[in-house]
Amino acid sequence: MTLRVVQWSTGNVGRHALAGIDARPDLELVGLFVSNPAKVGRDAGELAGLGRTLGVVGSSDIDALLALKPDCIVHTAMADDRLGEALADLERFLTAGINVVSSGPVFLQYPADDDPMSIPLVAAAKGAGVSLFVNGVDPGFANDALPLVLSGISERIEEVRCSEVLNYNTYNQPMVLFDIMGFGKEMDDLPMLLLPGVLTMAWGSVVRQIAAGLGVMLTEVTEWFEREPAPEDFEVDAGTVKKGTAAALHFEVCGMVGDKTVVVLEHVTRLRDDLGASWPQPAGQGCYRVQVTGEPNYTLDLQLMGTDGDHNTAGLKATAMRLVNAVSAVVAAAPGLVTALDLPLITGRGLVVI
Repeated sequence: MTLRVVQWSTGNVGRHALAGIDARPDLELVGLFVSNPAKVGRDAGELAGLGRTLGVVGSSDIDALLALKPDCIVHTAMADDRLGEALADLERFLTAGINVVSSGPVFLQYPADDDPMSIPLVAAAKGAGVSLFVNGVDPGFANDALPLVLSGISERIEEVRCSEVLNYNTYNQPMVLFDIMGFGKEMDDLPMLLLPGVLTMAWGSVVRQIAAGLGVMLTEVTEWFEREPAPEDFEVDAGTVKKGTAAALHFEVCGMVGDKTVVVLEHVTRLRDDLGASWPQPAGQGCYRVQVTGEPNYTLDLQLMGTDGDHNTAGLKATAMRLVNAVSAVVAAAPGLVTALDLPLITGRGLVVI
């Protein structure tokens, strides 16, 4: 059965989602939302950089797109800086009886049962008989599927650690890098991401989900971070980083049982490879790493590389394809907010090129 899909946004993730929808024989692109007036009327194939047309053009008419009554919306619009609007959009889609796979808000990957922001979405989805799945590569595949699969060959587990170790120098999203993460800002200027509780709000869902998958009841989730300044002025794709401003970030969100750390979500984010020399180093040009300490000890490195030679392209595409490849499973799922613990194994079935 072919499922009818509307793609919602054409930004860093959305354009890869468009290419992914086009690649799947079981999906049909029937609509495309764009927020930029300059993209209205432009073909989806052009906006995705495919070098050919797809016969669907960008539209900013939300009512018209919802009236198409697609089976699913692939929602990849930025949510970090517009949380309230993003939640309202998702609730509107669900209320209209449309299944949704979304890259954010990321706390919806596995929210707490009593989270006040997720309750209206769950009610809307169940009321309309549809499902919502929020995922990506991180939070998402790299710290839900990978660690739980690896745990399946353990005899004893003492700690599960999931790490993102990446250089973001080619990630051309100034708002995320400079405003949210605080790169290029003075070291005593605390950005939104590092305000108390924000790391836990975003990635606490990760440690809670891993713990739930392992049958562990956490007693507390803690967070900490450290940063390093730029040794000199230098350029990244998103702009200029001045000497003395923040240029590397290392943080952990830890799931605790009493005074024992059981699950750790770790990020090591550099804008230059020589920064944070004492911090964890990547495999290849960048990786997602899962370490299971116990009997035996395991380390699994997922190295990233796009066909354009950029590891950040691979990360964006991984987020897009985690959503696109999950569409059929989400449409078939029980109504409500579903997580990686609820869905069957998501594979690349139908994507092999002969």
